[in-house]
Amino acid sequence: MKIALLQVGKTSEKYLSEGINIYAGRLERYLPFEIVTVPEIKNSRNMPAGEQKEKEGEGIFRLLKEEDYVVVLDEKGKEFSTAEFSSWLGRSLMIQKKRIVFITGGPWGLSSQLLSRSDLSLSLSRMTFSHQIVRLLFLEQLYRALTILKGEPYHHE
Repeated sequence: MKIALLQVGKTSEKYLSEGINIYAGRLERYLPFEIVTVPEIKNSRNMPAGEQKEKEGEGIFRLLKEEDYVVVLDEKGKEFSTAEFSSWLGRSLMIQKKRIVFITGGPWGLSSQLLSRSDLSLSLSRMTFSHQIVRLLFLEQLYRALTILKGEPYHHE
């Protein structure tokens, strides 16, 4: 089973990029993992938020395959504790799909098309985080979940 993180736009802050790279490297020790970046929409400064979300969604949608298990990261999604997320991940790694794809949107969130296509909508918190910080927070939680599944001492309860 492969895991991918689809994100809109490059991570602009160096400290976030460094953290993301650290956790991406750690994840690759457990399973095939990749980060796929969809280019930001050009000339979007004066574009309405809804139109920007739909255009970003079209770019993401083109990268999805029919056999993907799609999880969108959305503030209105299901909340898990870390242990619950690890348990869910363990079960999900056994499904008959080739890839679990986690999707983070741009600054305005995700398109209705992507929300409809998702198999699960997942919230990291009821709080709002920037779309770039969410990348690092999510990768740390994904790594933590895998260490729990492997019985490694990273997570403390």
